[in-house]
Amino acid sequence: MKRFWLILVAVFGLWGCSSVNVDHYRAEQPVLELRDYFDGTLDAWGMFQDRSGKVVKRFHVVIEASWQGAVGTLDERFTYSDGSTQRRVWTLTRLGEGRYTGRADEVVGVASGEAAGNALRWRYVLALPVDDKVYNVDFDDWMFLMDDKVMLNRSVMSKFGFRLGEVTLSFVKRAPQ
Repeated sequence: MKRFWLILVAVFGLWGCSSVNVDHYRAEQPVLELRDYFDGTLDAWGMFQDRSGKVVKRFHVVIEASWQGAVGTLDERFTYSDGSTQRRVWTLTRLGEGRYTGRADEVVGVASGEAAGNALRWRYVLALPVDDKVYNVDFDDWMFLMDDKVMLNRSVMSKFGFRLGEVTLSFVKRAPQ
């Protein structure tokens, strides 16, 4: 019986570690070039769903994005459904071969990104304020470029390997003025 439980734990452990590799999307079109897509003004609409699927918060984000060489800045201004606002400024660095790093005040350490084809996968820890406490939450963030204007984003939030919820976003790039 002990052997049965060890096998069961091993199987679920491996299952939990398996995930899609970004290289799976290498042949997908259009190719996502962060410097091209995140340039200018973008709008994004999103929602946070808790682990039961209930929509807890909706939001709109206006993003001002620009690049100087291999370094990009994404200035994000959030307006939430409850009327609250938030600002997050990302600094992205292109390392080459589809690899990126990202930093923002709320990010613990450095975000790690990898792009292939139409997909980008970001992984990072976000210091998330909830009531009077701050929790460090893991994000597994996938973005998929649909065309030159629209990108879809799905993020899974977890803590100690337990899924807390999901963030879903739809980005739309504004036409240059």
